[in-house]
Amino acid sequence: MTEAAHSLRGETAVLATMHGKQRAIAPLLARFLGLRVVVPQDFDTDRFGTFSRDIARTGTPLETARAKIAAGFARVPDARIGLASEGSFGPHPQVPFLAWGSEQVMLVDRASDLELVGRHEAPAAYFVHAQVDNINAALAFAARVGFPRQGVIVMGVVDGQPSPAVALAKDAHDDDTLIAAVRRALATCGAASLETDMRAHRNPPRMRCIRRATVDLLRAWRSPCPACARPGFVVTARLPGRPCGWCGAPTRQVLADERRCAGCCHLERQPRHDGPADPAHCDACNP
Repeated sequence: MTEAAHSLRGETAVLATMHGKQRAIAPLLARFLGLRVVVPQDFDTDRFGTFSRDIARTGTPLETARAKIAAGFARVPDARIGLASEGSFGPHPQVPFLAWGSEQVMLVDRASDLELVGRHEAPAAYFVHAQVDNINAALAFAARVGFPRQGVIVMGVVDGQPSPAVALAKDAHDDDTLIAAVRRALATCGAASLETDMRAHRNPPRMRCIRRATVDLLRAWRSPCPACARPGFVVTARLPGRPCGWCGAPTRQVLADERRCAGCCHLERQPRHDGPADPAHCDACNP
């Protein structure tokens, strides 16, 4: 199968979003793949879970992206391509007190059963939260994160934890509406939980990360399998075992990258040529 057989030029793609992600995704896919990206009117993605926790997220980011795409196809049945983006945020898995963000943009071609995912992971200094007990502290937090360009969500507090069930305000757009939301939470709970709004249309740094994940998706599209030319021949696993520079024992550092085609299962392993591993990562030298 040739690369031309996978051309998407002129095809319709439905993007499952209600938070303006087309601003980050659509121009890139139109320019480099020739896709016509459409967004369904009044499309509700909050039903798949919200960052504010008032609707629980029940699946993994990839499962949620697939569910969004299926819902998008239901709304635009003539679309060949489905698109969705999912982000997740939390503490860095290894570095204390560092927030970490992961963005994934998924493309599904239902004409060929192709599924591609572009990813971007990086520290997320824009994922910030605080509890306050007065208006001045709330305004100081808002100023620090760049409100109102950066959205701020206000929640109540129960037993020291944010509680959207008690009080929740997502759409403060100026100091007056923010103050009113904080006052309601303070009156109910005695404290208010404030956090940066992680919805893409209220979070400019996150929109940039979605754009970078879309660029990675394009890289995957332009990486055809050498055996069958199916797009997406990218690194699917990083194999540990790089030898320690002191004792030569295998470490958890990456020894080789593995690429496997999802279509024909062609497999390639490419050793890394980074030299020996730092002994600090060796379980034998540092048990």
